[in-house]
Order: sequence, then C-alpha cells, then structure tokens
Amino acid sequence: MRFGQVSPADAVGAILVHSVRADGIAFKKGRLLTAEDAAALERAGIGLVTSARLEDGDVGEDVAASRVARAAAGPGLDVAAAFTGRVNLFATAPGLCVVDVDRLDRLNLLDESVTVATLPASAPVEAAGMVATIKIIPFAAPEDVVSRAEEIAAHGGPLIRVAAFRPLRAALVQTRLAGMKESILDKTVGVTRDRLAAIGSELAGDIRVGHDEAAVAGAVAEAVSSGIDLLLIAGASAITDRRDVLPAGIERAGGEVEHFGMPVDPGNLLLLARAGGIPVLGLPGCARSPKLNGFDWVLQRLAAGIPVTRRDIMTMGAGGLLTEIPTRPLPRASTPAAEPQAPRAPRIAALILAAGQSRRMGALNKMIAEVDGKPMVAHVLEAVTASRAGPVTVVTGHDPEAVRAALAGHEIRFVHNPHYAEGLSTSLRAGIAALPGDVDGVLVCLGDMPRVGPETLNRLIAAYSPQEGRAICVPTVAGKRGNPVLWDRRFFAEMRDLAGDVGARHLIGLHANQVCEVAVDGDGVLLDIDTPEALQALNS
Repeated sequence: MRFGQVSPADAVGAILVHSVRADGIAFKKGRLLTAEDAAALERAGIGLVTSARLEDGDVGEDVAASRVARAAAGPGLDVAAAFTGRVNLFATAPGLCVVDVDRLDRLNLLDESVTVATLPASAPVEAAGMVATIKIIPFAAPEDVVSRAEEIAAHGGPLIRVAAFRPLRAALVQTRLAGMKESILDKTVGVTRDRLAAIGSELAGDIRVGHDEAAVAGAVAEAVSSGIDLLLIAGASAITDRRDVLPAGIERAGGEVEHFGMPVDPGNLLLLARAGGIPVLGLPGCARSPKLNGFDWVLQRLAAGIPVTRRDIMTMGAGGLLTEIPTRPLPRASTPAAEPQAPRAPRIAALILAAGQSRRMGALNKMIAEVDGKPMVAHVLEAVTASRAGPVTVVTGHDPEAVRAALAGHEIRFVHNPHYAEGLSTSLRAGIAALPGDVDGVLVCLGDMPRVGPETLNRLIAAYSPQEGRAICVPTVAGKRGNPVLWDRRFFAEMRDLAGDVGARHLIGLHANQVCEVAVDGDGVLLDIDTPEALQALNS
C-alpha cells in the first residue's frame, strides 16, 4: 500500500486518510476520491492530501475483515456487514461466549494489520449482544496475512461461538435446622427461580428436609427420579468438608462427589457432584443472594451445554475475585443507571413510505405496479425483511387497501396517513410517530425503489455509529447520494416538524458533521420509478 501526501489530482482513485473540511467541503477519512473530489479540493486551495493507494497483494479493509470474520464465526453468531474495516459478530440467542483462546492469540500474533477482539471466554451474552469484533488496522492487509488468519480461524473447530442456553428443569432441595425461619427458605426459592429464569430454565420442584444425611439422601433420590436435568441443594449450614452432611447424603443416595470448593469469591464453598446421571450442585451460602457469585458461573455453563469438570472449576481463579471490598469497588456498587451496558447490535427500525398519489404515473398506482411479476412495493418490503432492520412500518395514504393487499402475509405494521395529499413530510411524520420507543434509529425507505437490496441496507446499518460521528448514513454511487437514508433517533423531533412535499433531505445539510456517505454497488439507490416510461424501462 502506498501511503503519503500527494496533490489532489494524484489522489484520484486513492483513499483519503484524514478528514478534510474547507469552504463547503466535508470529506471524511476513508473516502475513495473521485476526479470531482480532487477538483473541489483544488478549488478550496488544498494543495496536498494524505492518501493510501492499494497495490498488488493488498486486500481492502472491508474485504479482509469479512473474510476473517466468516472464518472465525461459529454457531450462534451473526456476521454483520463490514464498514471501515470492521465486522462485528452478534449472538443469535442468549448463551455463553466460547473462545479458543490459544488460537485467538495465534491469530492476533500474526501481523499488526489483523485484530480480533472478543468477550471473555464463558461470558454470558444476550440475543443480539456483541460477542466479537474483527478490525483491520490500516486500509488494507497483505493477502498472505489474511489467508493465514483465515486458516487459523477455520481449522480446529469454531474459533468463536455462542453456546446457547438450553431450557433446564431443576429441583431445589433445602435442609432446615430447628428454629430456622421458613421465610429464609421461601426467599431462596424465589432467588433460585429468578436465577434459572434468566437463563431460560425453570425450577420444577422444591423439597425441604431436615439437615441430616439420611434425609438428604432421600430427597436426592426423590428429586432424581422426577426426571429433572439438574439438582441444586442448599444446606441450612454451609458445607465445610467432603464428609459433611450434604456430600455424605449425596453419596448415600448413590451419587458421586466430584469436587468441593472453587477459587471464586463469593462462591468458595460450592460442591460439584453427580447422581442418577445428572449434575448436582451443593450451593454456597451466597447463592441465597441474587448477586453474582461462583454458582452463577457453573450454572450458566451447564445451561449452555458445556460440561463442567473438576479441572474447570479449579481454573476459574483468574477473574474469580468478585467480592466487593473497600479497596476494590466494583461498577455494580454504583447506581444501576451508571452501570456500563454490554455492546449490542443497534435496533434500527424501517419505514416504508407508500402513501403517494403517483401523479406522474397517470391512473396507475405505482406502488402496486408489477416489477418482475410482483408489486413494486413488495420488492422493497422483501429487501427490508431480509435485512437486519426491524420492526417494519408501512405508511399508506392513497389507495391504502391495494397497498395492504400487495403486502399481505408479512408481520408488519401499517399506519395510515390521511393527510398524504399534503406531501411526503406528512407520511414521514406519521411513520416517525408510530415507531417503538426503544429503537436507536430508522431506515427511511421509499416504496418505489425496487432495486435496493438487503445488502445495501445492512451496509448502512453497519456504518451507523453515532459515537463516531456517523448518525446519518447515506448511500452513494460514484459520489451521488441516494436513498434510503438511516437516521439516528436524535433527529426524530426535527423530522416530526417537517412540512410540505419534502422529505428530511435538507436535514442532512444542517447536520453535515453527522453524515456518513456509504459507497454501495449498483445504482438501485438512485433509481426511483415515477413515470410509465421508467416502469417500462425497468421491466424491459
């Protein structure tokens, strides 16, 4: 890769390394400079720009990141589109992050140009939570490095995967001593039920017996015979030795104690056993509290279908100090609002504007005009539903029943705009008002753009990053801006204030510092169908 300062004319076809702002120019880094861009830079009096030009043997950052991501991603992961040399991997269901740490280290030691970062091994993740990110550091990586990274990632089983939580049926045995309040046992049941529910499992039974070996043995036998997947035992008195009441009762029932104790605090006094072919956990006293402890780490692995051995427990010491002490306050000691949020995929809704009167089309409602054998608006809906956007809202106006019929059979929401004759802004206002309150942004799609595919929509979503100044994402072809446009929710209020037959396009000029131009393939983002001639040309 050739990197350095050159004149604007010599930078045509190269990548702009640093953003440029001057005299109406707002070119962001990463832009592939065109002849028109060079002329604009020269008119602004800019004599030199820093650029990067790929050479033979170089793999562009997005292609390189996508190749490594596809090789690294195992089951339970969704591979996002690449943007700025980054590809994120998201969980498709709640579970645990599973990483081959040794191979990950080998990959990251290959070359400074390729990096892969993941959540800690065995970290819990929610559906749509970010599990890993692949980043190409420069604008390109050498082909041989990318190929070697793919080989390391692809051979030896999945490099990164999510082990999804499986629904477990668990029973809880509690022992009691004289004078022990039932409210303590009741609270333990509630905390345990909530803990299991958080990983998609259920508490199927609650057995209470005296704190002696024979009673424990009877309860273990009863619970195991009930067809459960996991047995939990909470003693009235903490386990202090392998020969104590709980382990002795488990063995008397025909079970086997595999390990006692763990290098996690709180959670030191956990017991791992097996009876009747199912795991049995003797709970530490801290398991009566909902706060994170070593029991959670073992429970999550079992729910994810990951076997837990004696060695596994004995190697949990790194990171196992969970106790909150004055010299080491943890984030959870702060208020809930201050706790950091785990990264996740952005929630990007989609609006399809299909309310117009199609005046230039004559008597035909262009939304239901056939393109390749199906209504034009149906092509738009299919692209949206095949993308990462959702939920989907369709705004109707003119001929609403025909539009609804053309889109029947899909899980979408319709919103009718009775003021559609007053212009596009009224449909946009109606659509924005109907969006769920928890979305991060919205893709505003026009119903007469049947050649925009899901890949384009996903690329806009991949580009979206308000924290990095990419709050408005606009597709471009050869420097020309098109539709649809992705808007961050911060602009919803301004969009609701629009009037007349205009969309939100002028807001792009007002917020140029938040605009990200996203180069896409094909001219579908520039092609809308307004006339019978355009429709005939599209179908020819």
